[in-house]
Amino acid sequence: MGENKIKEIIFLVEEDPENGYIAKAIGESIFTQADSLQELREMIKDAVHCHYPDEQNRPQLIRLHIVRDEVIAS
Repeated sequence: MGENKIKEIIFLVEEDPENGYIAKAIGESIFTQADSLQELREMIKDAVHCHYPDEQNRPQLIRLHIVRDEVIAS
């Protein structure tokens, strides 16, 4: 096991104003988007596997921080 192994990677997930969702990794140059949260989860896993092709260096956990804007009348 490599000493530089990342244990967890965090994605900031937001609703896309045009439709669906976008996800950006915090501290890494990984970005993906999808029409549904379920599809986004799969796209994120695929993006992480592509960014870290070596399984020994791949993060063990992927955490999603889902942010949603909500507007209410005052």
